[in-house]
Amino acid sequence: MKQIEKISENRNYTAISIGDLDKLPDYSFIHPKTNQEVRGKVFVKEATKATGTEISFTTLPPKSELPYFHFHNKDEETYIILKGAGYYQVDDDCFPIAEGSVIRVAPQGKRGLCNTSDTEMIYICVQSKENSLEEHTTDDGERVDCESQWRKL
Repeated sequence: MKQIEKISENRNYTAISIGDLDKLPDYSFIHPKTNQEVRGKVFVKEATKATGTEISFTTLPPKSELPYFHFHNKDEETYIILKGAGYYQVDDDCFPIAEGSVIRVAPQGKRGLCNTSDTEMIYICVQSKENSLEEHTTDDGERVDCESQWRKL
């Protein structure tokens, strides 16, 4: 099983690498509800010490589908398709997706997807508590003076 690499860490951040996206199938975990191994998926919440989101990277083989539909009690999900094409279904609505598609699903939406392409589908899923973002990131941020360390490299 492939391991997440820690790049750097300090009080205000944790930086990791999951490596080349073509190597996603080398990751696996034991699903806590089914007790079965799930290949081609890696979660980064624990590795990054995140407190407000869970982010996962997933690969779906060509001409395949997720083995189940699911919903959440509190968390919405945003799926970002990086590679491949297929269909995404929320409740009874089914629509085409491809590289560059972004789909936000409310917690109660019954969701699932399939890969109809001849290539592996790769997507990111960002999961966070619904209605937890208090301000837009441009309103929440403040500009500060900080010397660019990369210019010294």
